[in-house]
Amino acid sequence: MAGRDYRGMSAAERLADRRERLITAAYTLFAQPGFHATTIEKLCATARISNRAFYECFSSREDLMRAVYERCIEETLASVTEAIDKAPPTLDDRIVAGIAEYVHFVTKDVRRARIMHLEVRRAGNVLSGARQQAVASFTKVIESSAQGATRMPPLDLHLLALGLIGALTELLIEWVVTEPSPPTEQLIEACVYIFRRTFASGDPMAATAQ
Repeated sequence: MAGRDYRGMSAAERLADRRERLITAAYTLFAQPGFHATTIEKLCATARISNRAFYECFSSREDLMRAVYERCIEETLASVTEAIDKAPPTLDDRIVAGIAEYVHFVTKDVRRARIMHLEVRRAGNVLSGARQQAVASFTKVIESSAQGATRMPPLDLHLLALGLIGALTELLIEWVVTEPSPPTEQLIEACVYIFRRTFASGDPMAATAQ
């Protein structure tokens, strides 16, 4: 049975609108002052909805945080994948393009950087599954980019990809928590250096691209 229209919006449209307003509010508030400092009351006041309406959209603050985090991941993955697809077809060029795009895209909005690399950890174990899924997604991007390389690295590609993701994550955490933040180009250079030292012995293209 269709819901009654209200001010031109159906019940489903009103619910979607409230959900989107909460995600928008959380994107700002979870970044600053932070997840633990942001109450449901504050989220509802910023989104201009009632506390009761919050629970029609999300089961908890953690549920809302998961939605915000997963959207950040989806947008970042799309941007990074597009950059890799447009890069020349060598392992070095593809991975360097992906690293540069990741850093530029994430740091373009400090809220995105804080949510993806700081506040999601502060949210606790309830979001550990979402974090692991995000790491797996970016790891697959690296592994896929390595397909067709002249020679594969001498060690397990999956573990090397995980290591590269870990290095990039720590560099972004440093960018978020340090004042003043290190220049983004230095983050890119550091991660590219790690990547080339890791993969150079397996792909001569990487060794000659320094």
